[in-house]
Amino acid sequence: MEAIKKRMNALRVEADESAAKVEELQSRVKALEQENLAKEQEITSLSHKNQILETEVEKLEAGIKEAKAAADESSQHGTQNESLQRKLQMLEDEAEQADKNLRETNEKYAFQVFSAFASPSGFVVLDADLYHSRRLRQTDVKAGHYERKVQALESAQNNWETKYEEMAKKYADTKKELDDFVAEIGNI
Repeated sequence: MEAIKKRMNALRVEADESAAKVEELQSRVKALEQENLAKEQEITSLSHKNQILETEVEKLEAGIKEAKAAADESSQHGTQNESLQRKLQMLEDEAEQADKNLRETNEKYAFQVFSAFASPSGFVVLDADLYHSRRLRQTDVKAGHYERKVQALESAQNNWETKYEEMAKKYADTKKELDDFVAEIGNI
C-alpha cells in the first residue's frame, strides 16, 4: 500500500513537472514571436526612413543639375553667375548633408538588420541592389531560423503533452488499481 502511495506521489510530481515545462515552452515561443514582430516593425520603420531620405537626395541632385545647367547658361552674366554659384554651393552642401544622413541611416539600418540577423560577413554593403538582396536573403534565413525554432518548440511541447497524457493514463490506471485494492481489502 505504501509503495502504491509513493508511486502515485511520484507520478503526480512528474505530471506537475511536465505541465510546468509545457507552460515554460509556450511562454518561450510567445516571447520569440513577440521579439520577431518587434524586429520586423523596426525594419519597416527604418525602410520607410530610408525611402524618404533617398527621395530627398534625388530632389537635391535634380536641383544641383538645374543649378549647374543654369550656371553654364549664364556664364556671360557675372552677377547672375555668382548668385547661381552660391545657390549651387548651397544645394551641394544640402546634398552632401542629405547624403551623409542617408549613409548614416543606411549604416544604422544595416547594422540593426545585420545585428538582428547575425550577419557572418561583418560589414555593411551600401550598394542598394546587393544590399536589398542580402537583406531579403537574411530576412528569409532569419524567418527560417525562427520557423525551425518554433517547430522544435512545438515538437518539444507535443512530446511533453504526450508524456503528460501517458502519465495521466498511468496515474488513472494506478488509481484504479489502488481503488480495486482498497475494495478487496474492504471485502476481507
